Amino acid sequence: MPKSRIRKKDEFTPPPAKQATSVNLGSGRSWVAPLMLALFLIGLAWIVVFYVTTGDLPVKSLGNWNIVVGFGFIAAGFVVSTQWK
Repeated sequence: MPKSRIRKKDEFTPPPAKQATSVNLGSGRSWVAPLMLALFLIGLAWIVVFYVTTGDLPVKSLGNWNIVVGFGFIAAGFVVSTQWK
């Protein structure tokens, strides 16, 4: 019976080492996170103050629209959060 040809295996060469890439966190958008959190907290505080004072504060003439103003601040916080990278 004829002898089969022996195939030579290629030598293992490890892949090249990956270069570490630096991430620049201060790319000019450092204002986004503090503003977002501030808007969330202002909106929450507005609604809580309205309920705790039974409608006398923050703005008595707005009445129940104070809730809409509070949620407006919270919605603005979500809009600002889209700019966060």
